[in-house]
Formats: sequence, C-alpha cells, structure tokens
Amino acid sequence: MSHSHAGGPTADVSVRIAWADDAEAIAAVQVRAWPELYAGVLPAEVLPSDVDAVSAQWRQVLARPADARNRVLVALERNRVVGFALTSPALDPDCDPVADGEVAEVTLDPAERAKGHGSRLLQAAVDTLAADRFTRAVTWVNAGDDGLRTFFTDAGWAADSAHRELDLDGTGTTTVKQVRLHTAIA
Repeated sequence: MSHSHAGGPTADVSVRIAWADDAEAIAAVQVRAWPELYAGVLPAEVLPSDVDAVSAQWRQVLARPADARNRVLVALERNRVVGFALTSPALDPDCDPVADGEVAEVTLDPAERAKGHGSRLLQAAVDTLAADRFTRAVTWVNAGDDGLRTFFTDAGWAADSAHRELDLDGTGTTTVKQVRLHTAIA
C-alpha cells in the first residue's frame, strides 16, 4: 500500500470529490448522523432510516448533478467514508449565484468526531468553492446548534445577519430557526 505523502498521523486521512460508488457509504453516514443532528428538532419518524432508499437518491445526485457546481465531497479515513460536505451556488434570493457559493452540509459520522475530519472537510469545501470561482461562501446553521456554529466561527466564518425559519415538513408544525454565516474566499 503506497502513500502519496509522507507519514505522520494525517497520512491515512483525506478529502476528495465523491464518486457514484460512494452513494451507499454517504447514505450510511447520513442515516447515522441525522438522528443526532436533528434530535429535538425533527420527530424520529421523519428522519431517513432506510440506507438503500437514501443511497438511491445519492446515486442520482452524484450521477447527474443539476448544476456543474453542485459538488459532493467525502472525508476518508484510509478508504472509509467518515463524513461528507455539499457545495453549490447559493440560492438565497439576496445572494448572487455567480459570486456566492453555499456549503449546504458538513456531516460527520457521529463516531468519527473530534479527529479533524470536519475541519479538513470544511477547508476542502471552501477550496472547492474557490476553484468554482465563488468569492464568498455562506452556510445556514440551526440557531440552537452552538456546536456547529462554533465550528464555523472558529474557522473564521461570521453571522451575516440573515435568518430564516425553515418549515421542515411542509405543514408548518415543525420549524427550525436558522442563521446564515458567511466568509470571504480568497
């Protein structure tokens, strides 16, 4: 087994653009992570639990992105997917879809936290947005999710004063308040 870069603790971790074959691994991470991410926000029964159904959706997303700048990144430990991130043009009405990119999700397997995967994934997401010629990145975080918010602010992101109430099931019964964070991309 050859390593492309010198030893040390980071030799076996990496981030790359996802392949269609990653669909099942991404789905498995999502199914494990979401109950924890949305605990107290969403009723458990509306969370995806069928890995096969979720991976079919991911396969479609990975095979035929709606926009060339819709990208899925995966964090790997050796060859195992331990997290994923999504980048795309920002679609908020007050954003410029040419200049503003969005990090739509940074999701880690709950068992793989605090190992640096999240930071690497976020850095790779910002690098990907830069390569796609965006000059600003935005992301939405649940107002009550201090951990995620701190993760972004520690990385240099700041609130941009936009906020929204997201209707999660379309009926108005399950809503979550979110704040938008942003950062300039060099």
